[in-house]
Amino acid sequence: MSTEKIATVRLGSDGPLVGVQGFGAMGISEFYGDTDEAAARDTLEAALEAGVTLIDTADIYGRGANEEFLAPFAAAHRDEITLATKFAIERTDDPHHRGVRNDPAYIRSAVEGSLRRLGVDVIDLYYMHRRDPAVPLAESVGAMAELVERGLVKHLGLSEVTGAELREAHAVHPITALQSEWSLFSRDVEHSAVGAAADLGVAFVPYSPLGRGFLTGAFTDAAAELSGTDFRKHQPRFTGDNARRNAALLEPVRKVAEAHGVTPAQVALAWVQQRAEVHGLTVVPIPGTRKRARLLENAAATRITLGPDELAQLEAIAAQVAGDRYPDMSLTSAAREA
Repeated sequence: MSTEKIATVRLGSDGPLVGVQGFGAMGISEFYGDTDEAAARDTLEAALEAGVTLIDTADIYGRGANEEFLAPFAAAHRDEITLATKFAIERTDDPHHRGVRNDPAYIRSAVEGSLRRLGVDVIDLYYMHRRDPAVPLAESVGAMAELVERGLVKHLGLSEVTGAELREAHAVHPITALQSEWSLFSRDVEHSAVGAAADLGVAFVPYSPLGRGFLTGAFTDAAAELSGTDFRKHQPRFTGDNARRNAALLEPVRKVAEAHGVTPAQVALAWVQQRAEVHGLTVVPIPGTRKRARLLENAAATRITLGPDELAQLEAIAAQVAGDRYPDMSLTSAAREA
């Protein structure tokens, strides 16, 4: 597998130069079954070797354990990486509970915790992980802007917001990046968020660009094929009749992959890159993996170009997907679209 470095792009109109593909670290700590930490650390080193420099985490992942895991890597490569983390989602002893807080006092407390766990003096990109409509957006973004003024954060980001919310926030303080789910399986962000980001010069950072692994073609019934600790066993798109119907949708992806001599995952990643070009948008997908070989495979997808006929073959997939992205969609931008 080639270790040629991927191209670079500026993250938004005011952000740093990063590789055109980033790395989502969430799965290292939980959600996707057990992790071999030595292999995960090797994967991080492979990411840097390949030119993948945007490293994405959040305080919720492993209840802080993910940030702590990344600390030694960040210390060793601080000047080579762009470190992104997030606040807003609260967890309790109930594994199914997810609270959301956007109030200024919580934001100030959350950033101090992330700085401590990451072992850094400044966070390169700080996201509001989810939006609490009960708190005025100007109040939340104003508190985030104060973190920039204090030198604790360099750039601001939002996650799972609508186009209107992005515009409102950007008027308070420049937003560098918008992170939301975007893939061949999930295109609701194209309703308003993608256009707003393009208009404002905000970079788009698609999470789950591989549909949480479904677009790799690895599953037909995740409920039967995944480990008991894998959160996908409870996701609507991965279970029962939904999973079987969605598996059938991958046939065009496989055909395009065969024509290029690549994997379905690489086709899915190439699609995200080229779909963004249609909208005149800078995009930095953040696929996650714990394996060096998979990391290099993902990075190689940045060098694949799909033809017009191939893009047309893939166009209708998202409209046919069975099941929602989450069992509870209330915290997503889709729930607040007009």
